[in-house]
Amino acid sequence: MPKILIIEDDTAFCQMLQKFLTKKEYDVEISFSAEDGIKKFKSDSFDAVITDLRLPNYDGIQLLTDIKTENPKTPVIVMTGYAEVSTAVRAMKKGAFDYISKPFTPEEIVMLIKNALQDKAPQAKTKATPKAENTTATAVEVDTTANNGAISGISDASKKLNEYINLVAPTDMSLLITGESGTGKEVTAKAIHDKSKRSAFNFVAVDCGAIPKEIATSEFFGHIKGSFTGAIEDKIGHFEAANGGTLFLDEIGNLSYENQIQLLRALQERKIKRVGSTKEIDVDVRIITATNEDLLDAVEKGNFREDLYHRINEFSIEIPSLYDRLEDLHLFADFFLDKANASLGKNVFGFSDETIAVFRKYHWPGNLRELQNIIKRSVLLTTGDYIEITVLPKELFEENKKPESTNFSKDAYEKEQILRALKEANFNKSKAAKLLQITRKTLYNKINHYNLDL
Repeated sequence: MPKILIIEDDTAFCQMLQKFLTKKEYDVEISFSAEDGIKKFKSDSFDAVITDLRLPNYDGIQLLTDIKTENPKTPVIVMTGYAEVSTAVRAMKKGAFDYISKPFTPEEIVMLIKNALQDKAPQAKTKATPKAENTTATAVEVDTTANNGAISGISDASKKLNEYINLVAPTDMSLLITGESGTGKEVTAKAIHDKSKRSAFNFVAVDCGAIPKEIATSEFFGHIKGSFTGAIEDKIGHFEAANGGTLFLDEIGNLSYENQIQLLRALQERKIKRVGSTKEIDVDVRIITATNEDLLDAVEKGNFREDLYHRINEFSIEIPSLYDRLEDLHLFADFFLDKANASLGKNVFGFSDETIAVFRKYHWPGNLRELQNIIKRSVLLTTGDYIEITVLPKELFEENKKPESTNFSKDAYEKEQILRALKEANFNKSKAAKLLQITRKTLYNKINHYNLDL
């Protein structure tokens, strides 16, 4: 049984983490101060250490140094606040195995511990760029691959998704991930990164919809001190943070046209300049993008650059909705139940048959994110061993059928129109394009988009 030492001055949080890891069959010792932690570390043998970098009366970096001096082979995972990326980078340079930002889920820390125990050779980690903090924290944390001890769906849709992930992951192709909101596009991107040759380097996730266009250049490429009002120190951008690894751009369709031009130039030249600087910086980054919009439609309307679309779409993957893989519903539900139990400190055993029946009839417009939220709420309200229908929200009982999404109905109609025009033009693409009142190039793009075998 692996032995873990946790050093954390927040006693409630420390004890909660100890309880969870003990259930996961770890032997856990806890210390509420750096001094006590060092004392326990020197007097016993531990397989890994988890320590907060903010401790009273003791510098977290110095504590890390003391631990590594005593036993350099012991992997140390450091816990940081959300905005303490610079401190985490220093910790990585001082020999920390990895870091995790608060708040985090129990599954995330378990995964880090497993990775640390599997790879105790510090040199294997120091070759990588120090971990940069993922800049989005709202994605559904369901790994739909078989990796990382998470869950792999058994439905045909999930199997096809996993097949595509395994196919494209080892390459350096730019990837566009599409799908409804809440299906787990960021998790799929992270799974691809983890299976790639870049897995030892950073995975940096950026929500393009959350970046005001006025500061997007600085966010992507960084800036130097004094380059504009508020630039009080040098800052690296997302491209530099992801150098050697993967840059995930979520909701890329929200970028302004000007920002699209800047992004395209960076992807073409593989060089960037920080705002206020004339120095070019070489970057080696794999781009994975995601959207729940129709980018081809945005291209047609002139809202999205066609050359950028082709640059980011060397390969595309569509994430199936939860309704399209109901065979996996129970697997996902059990996964989220474990997460909710750990998060809320409860021990709900499972779901009643009536609850499962309600789940299967519902159309899940919010997909996995909605399922996760409903299960967490239900666990909070449950006083017995099973989640009963009495604690489920009322919208699950409303009469409904799976409504065709706007994208689906539009796509189906457009595909039908293209096929009709092609048949009417005897499959002459120039004539078909005229019938459809689009350019020949756009027609070719749509034929590829709909995988029409002509």
